[in-house]
Amino acid sequence: MATLLQEPESALKQYFGFDGFLDGQDQVVRQILSGQDGLVVMPTGGGKSLCFQLPALCLSGVTLVVSPLIALMKDQVDALLEKGIAATMINSTLSYAEQRERISRMRAGEFKLVYIAPERFRSESFMSALREVEVSLFAVDEAHCLSQWGHDFRPDYMRLGRSLEALGSPQCVALTATATPVVRQDILAVLNLRQPFEIVEGFSRPNLSLSITAVEKKTQKYRKIKEIIQQHKTGIIYCATRRRVEEVSEMLHSWNVSCISYHGGMSDSQREETQTIFTQKKADIAVATNAFGMGIDRSDVRFVIHFEIPGSVEAYYQEAGRAGRDGEAAVCEMLFNYADTRTQEFFIEGANPSYAVIASVYQYLQNQANRDYEVIESLEMISKGADVKNGMSTGSALSILAKHGYIERYDITGQRIRGTRLLKPHILTSKLDIERGELEEKEQRDRDKLAAMVEMSYAKICRQQWILQYFGEAEAPHCGTCDICLSESRGELREGSEEEVLILKKALSGVARMCVKTAAGRKGRFGRARVVQMLLGSRSQEILKHKLNELSTYGLLKPQGSAYVNELFRSMHEIGLIRTEQGEYPLLVLTERGEKVMLDQVEASLVWPEDRAGQTESREDSSAVAMEELGFDAQLYAKLKDLRNQMAEREKLPLFAIFPNKTLELFTKLQPEDVESGRRIRGVGEIKAEKYLPEFIQVIQSYKQS
Repeated sequence: MATLLQEPESALKQYFGFDGFLDGQDQVVRQILSGQDGLVVMPTGGGKSLCFQLPALCLSGVTLVVSPLIALMKDQVDALLEKGIAATMINSTLSYAEQRERISRMRAGEFKLVYIAPERFRSESFMSALREVEVSLFAVDEAHCLSQWGHDFRPDYMRLGRSLEALGSPQCVALTATATPVVRQDILAVLNLRQPFEIVEGFSRPNLSLSITAVEKKTQKYRKIKEIIQQHKTGIIYCATRRRVEEVSEMLHSWNVSCISYHGGMSDSQREETQTIFTQKKADIAVATNAFGMGIDRSDVRFVIHFEIPGSVEAYYQEAGRAGRDGEAAVCEMLFNYADTRTQEFFIEGANPSYAVIASVYQYLQNQANRDYEVIESLEMISKGADVKNGMSTGSALSILAKHGYIERYDITGQRIRGTRLLKPHILTSKLDIERGELEEKEQRDRDKLAAMVEMSYAKICRQQWILQYFGEAEAPHCGTCDICLSESRGELREGSEEEVLILKKALSGVARMCVKTAAGRKGRFGRARVVQMLLGSRSQEILKHKLNELSTYGLLKPQGSAYVNELFRSMHEIGLIRTEQGEYPLLVLTERGEKVMLDQVEASLVWPEDRAGQTESREDSSAVAMEELGFDAQLYAKLKDLRNQMAEREKLPLFAIFPNKTLELFTKLQPEDVESGRRIRGVGEIKAEKYLPEFIQVIQSYKQS
């Protein structure tokens, strides 16, 4: 185990200027410094990078950081160098001489952190050089790329388990922002972590307002985009294809909106240049495919728009999470048209080649290989020669062949195309040992992910609650800020009860404490999200940095929860008790009327939020009574729950993703006789009706007959 050179609190202050940790960081850092392997799941903006950067400074030796994107590496290395921390990166943008020079300096102990692209571990000479280095920690960033069940699988990540073993199995920690329980298990297995700690900090992003707008025409999409840009100014628009990126960018330019375009058809240098323009705030908006934004540290992104439906809930939530990294309020809008799923289905087909396609590609490579068993051709040429219609399928087929040890892909200096070398050239195509069942299972998983995304788009429950349940948080609360919550929470204006008025005064006092009094009146210092965080007792870095935890109003509304407080602030804004000052950052201000209400000089009527925390027990009691009155059959309900448990285990899904409890209760009461009648029950969508409903109908009918 590496030697501890410095205490973490001392390094945190010295290098990062922080007096304390964010929620969860302290626990992660302590576990890493204890010498344990681990898996960390922490939401975007939660300070994931510091969890391995700080231990690197406290330990002897060097920390290797595996990172999937060159731009992501550059951003983090540049930020570390600005802090005076010895860091560098090794990837394909460097010449062979530059790589050798940095490896030599690494051996000499000149670096504390070295960011490495995963494909570097393919090189035996590189691995040989690393064996001469004291590696204190092996950190795998964006670890969801390890899992073939994840939304952003990278084949090069699959070798990391073997690379760790070849390096003598140094301590390893894997980190990601989004991972379902299945993906987390895959990460642990691929890296072969030893008795690892697992810390899942939760996925909630209470400062994000998630909305899904159904649209029929492209003109409606552009109308909504223009409206959001006018209101929020700075953001990211995600598109599914390069062509769409270019089309949307042209439209924005016609509106005289400052924007950059980013997609896979650009060279590495072009992508790096455009990303730098955006991160340095020389453009307000980025129009990009999904590769853009991983690890981007621009804090003032006020909106994220999805022009089309993403391929999975994981991808959607990770991309949405790039808004509001400063903790301030931000909006996330998805423009949903079911026809857009065709694009994602094309991607699924490309990512999941059939056994026949894989065999055809392999046969073509055998036919074209030279004396050294090498083929130097572009993917387009291989696709044409192997008669593969979907070009993406060719790349995926090559990855599968490489994973099974039949070929290896290598870079060619000075060329954009890569070479392919046959490793077992005497094995005939008919003898390929590739499990077809695994290929089919992977494709089905990808299709299920898209189906879940479609289901979420049609769902009529709190967006964030649905997402958190998808990630395994069974008791997730309402967010109070998404389109569903806001549409359901609007009630009648009324004067509040004594308890409600007291809560209102506490909220207004919190706003007042975070404003500055001037001769011209109060001026705002913080945005709404920061005020809400303070009232809820958050331990975020910004709260601690500005010593907001020392205010008399700190944590006053913690018992009410974030959904209640967010809804309350919306109502306060609607009746003019608070207002938002527009500028570089939207700042919250207490109005003159708000001050009078706070001081009990006038009364206010507003739409009061529902106290969900306080009313849960009574609602459950009344629900139980109602069920009993309607002839609720507990025995049938238990049988339906058993079936759901079996399905969830079989499908590797959370229980709610099959059917929520409410739907099972309705099945029990209404006892539908066939799929058609069951389809009309709340909570049964088209996909679930086809996939799950028949088995439930069968159990219901069998029970009635018995």
